[in-house]
Amino acid sequence: MANARDIMTTEVVSVEPQTSLQDFSAILEKSGYSVLPVINPDNTLYGIISATDLVESDRPLHIPTVISIFDWVLYLESEKNFSEQVKKICAQTVGEICTREVITCTPETSDSEVAELMVKHKVHLIPVVEQDKLIGVVGRLDIIRNMGRPKRGADA
Repeated sequence: MANARDIMTTEVVSVEPQTSLQDFSAILEKSGYSVLPVINPDNTLYGIISATDLVESDRPLHIPTVISIFDWVLYLESEKNFSEQVKKICAQTVGEICTREVITCTPETSDSEVAELMVKHKVHLIPVVEQDKLIGVVGRLDIIRNMGRPKRGADA
């Protein structure tokens, strides 16, 4: 059975938290990828960012519905959600809109476990970390390529 180390991509295109959204957009266009890891200068994983995050930062702001009773204002929708929308719309850097809670694996994680993580968490890219450092990524295409390889120890 293969593990993440056997199937991961080691030449990783990544961005740093201070990368501007304009530069991130250009990197996506040039690389052809839709999801990139966000890494600190010391190569530790900071987060993950996708083209969807970029598109969401450019959508119109939805003002929450409120009711005013006497001198009170009651929000009919989540204030937190509104606050997050404002943050994304005002964002200038990758670090401001990237997902910080990232699903990761280790180099020893089996290929089937990596595939299960992708399906369970509905993600398309799993960073491979070792001692908090990014050493590679496993994408959907890596899983598909691995499916076409002969299994180790299989009869020829």
